[in-house]
Amino acid sequence: MSAARDYGVGEDYEWVRPPEGGWTADDLDELPNLPPHTELIDGSLVFVSPQTSFHMRTIRLLDSSLLDQVPDEFDVYREFTVTLDRHDRPEPDVLVVRAGADTGPKDTRLLPEDVILAVEVVSEDSVARDREVKPRKYAAAGIPHFWRVEENNDLPGVYVYELDPATRSYGLTGIFHDKLELTVPFPIDIDLTAINRRR
Repeated sequence: MSAARDYGVGEDYEWVRPPEGGWTADDLDELPNLPPHTELIDGSLVFVSPQTSFHMRTIRLLDSSLLDQVPDEFDVYREFTVTLDRHDRPEPDVLVVRAGADTGPKDTRLLPEDVILAVEVVSEDSVARDREVKPRKYAAAGIPHFWRVEENNDLPGVYVYELDPATRSYGLTGIFHDKLELTVPFPIDIDLTAINRRR
Protein backbone atom coordinates (compact mmCIF):
# COMPACT_ATOMS: atom_id res chain seq x y z
CA MET A 1 0.00 0.00 0.00
CA SER A 2 1.39 3.40 -0.93
CA ALA A 3 1.71 6.44 1.32
CA ALA A 4 -0.61 8.33 -1.03
CA ARG A 5 -3.44 5.85 -0.40
CA ASP A 6 -2.72 5.93 3.35
CA TYR A 7 -3.48 9.65 3.30
CA GLY A 8 -6.46 9.42 0.97
CA VAL A 9 -4.86 11.07 -2.06
CA GLY A 10 -4.31 9.72 -5.57
CA GLU A 11 -1.15 7.95 -6.74
CA ASP A 12 -0.23 10.99 -8.85
CA TYR A 13 -0.31 13.38 -5.83
CA GLU A 14 2.79 15.60 -5.70
CA TRP A 15 4.13 15.69 -2.13
CA VAL A 16 5.70 18.96 -1.01
CA ARG A 17 9.48 18.62 -1.14
CA PRO A 18 11.73 21.04 0.72
CA PRO A 19 14.30 23.04 -1.21
CA GLU A 20 17.97 22.41 -0.62
CA GLY A 21 18.81 23.99 2.74
CA GLY A 22 15.22 23.71 3.99
CA TRP A 23 12.26 26.02 4.01
CA THR A 24 12.58 29.62 5.23
CA ALA A 25 10.32 31.73 7.43
CA ASP A 26 9.16 33.65 4.33
CA ASP A 27 8.17 30.40 2.58
CA LEU A 28 5.53 29.73 5.23
CA ASP A 29 3.37 32.53 3.78
CA GLU A 30 3.86 31.39 0.19
CA LEU A 31 3.36 27.62 0.27
CA PRO A 32 -0.13 26.66 -0.92
CA ASN A 33 -2.55 24.41 0.97
CA LEU A 34 -0.66 24.18 4.25
CA PRO A 35 -2.80 22.98 7.15
CA PRO A 36 -3.67 25.57 9.81
CA HIS A 37 -1.05 26.12 12.50
CA THR A 38 1.87 24.81 10.44
CA GLU A 39 5.18 25.71 12.09
CA LEU A 40 8.72 25.91 10.77
CA ILE A 41 11.41 24.36 12.97
CA ASP A 42 14.99 24.06 11.69
CA GLY A 43 13.79 24.57 8.12
CA SER A 44 11.26 21.72 8.32
CA LEU A 45 7.49 22.04 8.23
CA VAL A 46 5.76 20.79 11.38
CA PHE A 47 2.07 19.92 11.09
CA VAL A 48 0.05 20.09 14.28
CA SER A 49 -2.10 17.13 15.28
CA PRO A 50 -5.70 17.63 16.41
CA GLN A 51 -5.64 19.08 19.91
CA THR A 52 -7.19 17.65 23.06
CA SER A 53 -9.88 19.36 25.11
CA PHE A 54 -7.27 19.93 27.86
CA HIS A 55 -5.05 21.80 25.38
CA MET A 56 -7.94 23.94 24.10
CA ARG A 57 -9.30 24.73 27.58
CA THR A 58 -5.83 25.62 28.90
CA ILE A 59 -5.18 27.99 26.01
CA ARG A 60 -8.60 29.58 26.53
CA LEU A 61 -8.01 30.00 30.29
CA LEU A 62 -4.56 31.57 29.85
CA ASP A 63 -5.60 33.75 26.91
CA SER A 64 -8.70 35.17 28.61
CA SER A 65 -7.02 35.58 32.02
CA LEU A 66 -4.03 37.38 30.53
CA LEU A 67 -6.32 39.62 28.45
CA ASP A 68 -8.14 40.61 31.66
CA GLN A 69 -4.88 41.48 33.45
CA VAL A 70 -2.46 42.76 30.80
CA PRO A 71 -1.45 46.44 31.11
CA ASP A 72 -2.09 48.80 28.20
CA GLU A 73 1.49 48.62 26.92
CA PHE A 74 1.05 44.92 26.10
CA ASP A 75 -1.38 42.79 24.12
CA VAL A 76 -2.21 39.07 24.09
CA TYR A 77 -2.15 36.86 20.99
CA ARG A 78 -2.97 33.19 20.64
CA GLU A 79 -1.57 30.73 18.11
CA PHE A 80 0.38 33.32 16.12
CA THR A 81 3.79 32.73 14.55
CA VAL A 82 7.06 34.40 15.52
CA THR A 83 9.98 34.60 13.09
CA LEU A 84 12.96 33.72 15.29
CA ASP A 85 15.43 33.44 12.41
CA ARG A 86 15.60 32.39 8.75
CA HIS A 87 14.66 28.74 9.45
CA ASP A 88 12.50 28.97 12.57
CA ARG A 89 8.95 30.26 12.75
CA PRO A 90 7.12 28.52 15.59
CA GLU A 91 3.58 29.27 16.71
CA PRO A 92 3.37 29.59 20.51
CA ASP A 93 -0.02 28.77 21.99
CA VAL A 94 -0.27 32.12 23.80
CA LEU A 95 1.89 35.25 23.52
CA VAL A 96 2.18 38.53 25.38
CA VAL A 97 3.57 41.17 23.02
CA ARG A 98 4.29 44.87 23.02
CA ALA A 99 1.14 46.80 22.03
CA GLY A 100 1.31 47.84 18.41
CA ALA A 101 3.86 45.13 17.59
CA ASP A 102 2.12 44.24 14.35
CA THR A 103 2.30 46.70 11.51
CA GLY A 104 -1.08 46.00 9.95
CA PRO A 105 -4.16 43.79 9.80
CA LYS A 106 -2.61 41.44 7.23
CA ASP A 107 0.49 40.61 9.29
CA THR A 108 1.04 36.89 9.75
CA ARG A 109 3.95 36.93 12.20
CA LEU A 110 5.75 38.78 14.93
CA LEU A 111 9.44 39.40 15.58
CA PRO A 112 11.10 38.11 18.78
CA GLU A 113 11.87 41.63 20.04
CA ASP A 114 8.11 42.26 20.17
CA VAL A 115 7.43 39.20 22.36
CA ILE A 116 7.50 39.49 26.16
CA LEU A 117 6.15 36.02 26.97
CA ALA A 118 5.76 32.81 24.95
CA VAL A 119 3.58 30.00 26.30
CA GLU A 120 3.58 26.39 25.10
CA VAL A 121 0.97 23.88 26.25
CA VAL A 122 2.64 20.49 25.86
CA SER A 123 0.85 17.97 23.65
CA GLU A 124 1.63 14.29 23.16
CA ASP A 125 2.96 14.93 19.66
CA SER A 126 5.11 17.89 20.71
CA VAL A 127 6.75 16.90 24.01
CA ALA A 128 10.37 17.20 22.82
CA ARG A 129 9.69 20.39 20.84
CA ASP A 130 7.84 22.09 23.72
CA ARG A 131 10.22 20.99 26.49
CA GLU A 132 13.57 21.31 24.74
CA VAL A 133 13.67 22.71 21.20
CA LYS A 134 11.35 25.71 21.41
CA PRO A 135 12.52 27.04 24.81
CA ARG A 136 16.13 26.91 23.61
CA LYS A 137 15.20 28.82 20.44
CA TYR A 138 13.03 31.38 22.28
CA ALA A 139 15.87 32.05 24.72
CA ALA A 140 18.45 32.40 21.94
CA ALA A 141 16.13 34.92 20.25
CA GLY A 142 15.96 36.97 23.47
CA ILE A 143 12.32 36.41 24.50
CA PRO A 144 12.41 37.35 28.21
CA HIS A 145 9.74 35.01 29.62
CA PHE A 146 8.61 31.47 28.80
CA TRP A 147 5.93 29.25 30.34
CA ARG A 148 5.66 25.53 29.70
CA VAL A 149 2.30 24.08 30.67
CA GLU A 150 1.86 20.36 31.39
CA GLU A 151 -1.23 18.39 32.33
CA ASN A 152 -1.17 17.48 36.03
CA ASN A 153 -4.19 15.49 37.26
CA ASP A 154 -6.43 17.18 34.66
CA LEU A 155 -5.20 20.65 35.69
CA PRO A 156 -2.50 22.85 34.15
CA GLY A 157 0.86 22.78 35.87
CA VAL A 158 2.82 25.89 34.82
CA TYR A 159 6.62 25.92 34.70
CA VAL A 160 7.78 29.55 34.65
CA TYR A 161 11.14 30.53 33.16
CA GLU A 162 13.00 33.83 32.94
CA LEU A 163 15.80 34.68 30.53
CA ASP A 164 19.34 35.12 31.78
CA PRO A 165 20.56 37.73 29.27
CA ALA A 166 24.22 36.89 29.90
CA THR A 167 23.84 33.25 28.82
CA ARG A 168 20.77 33.60 26.58
CA SER A 169 19.21 30.65 28.41
CA TYR A 170 16.18 30.24 30.66
CA GLY A 171 16.25 29.64 34.39
CA LEU A 172 13.29 28.04 36.13
CA THR A 173 11.75 30.53 38.57
CA GLY A 174 8.79 28.47 39.77
CA ILE A 175 6.35 25.61 39.27
CA PHE A 176 2.70 26.47 39.86
CA HIS A 177 -0.28 24.24 40.62
CA ASP A 178 -3.82 25.45 41.33
CA LYS A 179 -2.82 29.13 41.26
CA LEU A 180 -0.37 31.09 39.12
CA GLU A 181 0.70 34.26 40.92
CA LEU A 182 3.56 36.36 39.48
CA THR A 183 4.92 39.89 39.57
CA VAL A 184 6.74 39.70 36.20
CA PRO A 185 6.38 40.55 33.37
CA PHE A 186 3.43 42.27 35.11
CA PRO A 187 1.21 41.32 38.07
CA ILE A 188 -0.56 38.07 37.16
CA ASP A 189 -3.05 36.06 39.22
CA ILE A 190 -4.68 33.06 37.50
CA ASP A 191 -6.81 30.39 39.15
CA LEU A 192 -5.62 27.29 37.30
CA THR A 193 -8.49 25.22 38.73
CA ALA A 194 -10.87 27.34 36.63
CA ILE A 195 -9.88 25.38 33.51
CA ASN A 196 -13.15 23.45 33.57
CA ARG A 197 -15.42 26.39 34.29
CA ARG A 198 -17.27 28.07 31.47
CA ARG A 199 -16.69 31.77 31.07
